[in-house]
Amino acid sequence: MSPRRAALFDLDGTFADTAPDLCAALNRLRAEQGLEPLPVERARPFASAGARGLVFAGFGMKPGEAEYEALRVAFLEYYAERTCVETRLFPGMEALLAELQARGIAWGIVTNKSLRFTARIVAGLNLKPACVVCGDSTAHLKPHPASLLLAAQQLKLEPSECIYAGDDLRDIQAARAAGMRSVAVEWGYHHPDHGAPSAWQADVVISRPTDLLQYL
Repeated sequence: MSPRRAALFDLDGTFADTAPDLCAALNRLRAEQGLEPLPVERARPFASAGARGLVFAGFGMKPGEAEYEALRVAFLEYYAERTCVETRLFPGMEALLAELQARGIAWGIVTNKSLRFTARIVAGLNLKPACVVCGDSTAHLKPHPASLLLAAQQLKLEPSECIYAGDDLRDIQAARAAGMRSVAVEWGYHHPDHGAPSAWQADVVISRPTDLLQYL
């Protein structure tokens, strides 16, 4: 197996714990509807699905239903006001980034989250990724491989020289389609419809960030 020259990460649920800020926006919207706050742990499994997942968690609404679009727009407006207040890197991620830098391995973020939110998190956490590819960077969202292929292009690497880690089945599907080594993480959000990471047919399953180092 040839060594990997870059490590790429999904953002929500893999790289950073964004659920507290996402849930705060959701609960502001719920309060307007006269509903009790939803505990973060109830919302967390849906956070990787973005606004669609959070609106479903908070209101049981899916795209196409009458009130869904208004709820989605309001949720995003509230999230835009407080995008990186309680968001933090997952434990062990700082140590992983430090070791990647020491080894001269590039790292980047590939997410379905839009650039307007991702840029605020990257700046708020004082991160220095070699590339950032967002949901609006290409015409397709994961599990389509377009965003991962764009990241490899920006890094001037072949996809096979990259490894991609994620907490969602779509991350693993995108990595396989792009020709990258796929890594499923056991921390994170894990949408209830997708089963356990061990069932996603990833190349590797890891339980903590620094476990990734042995596969580079």
